[in-house]
This record gives sequence, structure tokens and C-alpha cells, in this order.
Amino acid sequence: MKTLKQFTFAICMTLTFGVFAQNDKDHKIMADADDARIELIEADETLNDYFDNAAGYVLFPNVGEGGFIIGGASGNGVVYENGTAIGMANLKKLDIGFQAGGQAIIEVIFFETASDLAKFKEGHFEFSAEASAVAVESGVAVTAGYDDGVVAFALPKAGLMADASVGGQKFSFKSF
Repeated sequence: MKTLKQFTFAICMTLTFGVFAQNDKDHKIMADADDARIELIEADETLNDYFDNAAGYVLFPNVGEGGFIIGGASGNGVVYENGTAIGMANLKKLDIGFQAGGQAIIEVIFFETASDLAKFKEGHFEFSAEASAVAVESGVAVTAGYDDGVVAFALPKAGLMADASVGGQKFSFKSF
């Protein structure tokens, strides 16, 4: 009987840790997200208010964009609720229009309320076609505000592209 209880306990622990464990790719993205948060705050320390007061946010540390007339973007990120990582996110964008070049950016999307974050987690969130992220530079976060419970910021890392829109982005969410 004692052996059966020990076996049952071991199976339960294995299943519990298996469900909540992140793979190596997730760990790398989470480490990159920590570094990206530091870079964002170094570029504009007023972003601290958003990180501290938002109901949640999703931080994409490496979004790659590129295109010539037809373009796209993709990236993986970490979703935080009240400052705690709760899952992973995926970003995809495909568009047609005036654009040329390629770049890598850090993108962060803040959610004003728990219900705004819930829409993202449920998969009912995408930017409208005309939406654009606020380019991060010193002091810009002070004047930016939430629009329908969401505000997005982008910090270029490398490259040059004649397009700064986030419109048409689609997201997926996977909890831990």
C-alpha cells in the first residue's frame, strides 16, 4: 500500500511539472524578454509606470519584419499578468502596401485592465489595420495613452524599414 501511494505521488508530481515546464526555447525567450525590458526602460524610464501599473503585458523581445510591397513580421514573446509570467505568445503579420526593408524590433503591448488582458488570452485580440506602435524614445511614454485598453511600444534594434505599423498583427497565447 505504501509503495502504491509513493508511485501515485511520483506520477502526480511528474505530470504537474510536465504541464508547467517550459522548454529550452521558452527559457531563451523569457531571458531575452528580461533583457528587452531593461533596454526599453533605458530608452525611456517613464515606461516603468506602464510595467508597474498595467494589468498585464506581452513582451516580444525579437520581432523580425521585412518586405518589399508584400511584407510580414513574426516573433515570440512572454505574457505577464500583474508582473508575473503566465504564458507564451506568438505574433504574425502579413500585409501589402508601401514598405521596403527589414528590421528587428522589441515590441511591448500593455493591457490597461484585466478584461483587456483576458481578450488577449482568449484569442480575441488583434490590432486594427491602421494601428501603430509608439516608437520608444526618452519621455515618449508620458504622453502616450491607452486606446481601447491597449497601448503598444516599439524599439528598433537593427535594420531600417519604411513601415512602423502593428496593424493586422494576429496573436496566439499558450499558458504555462
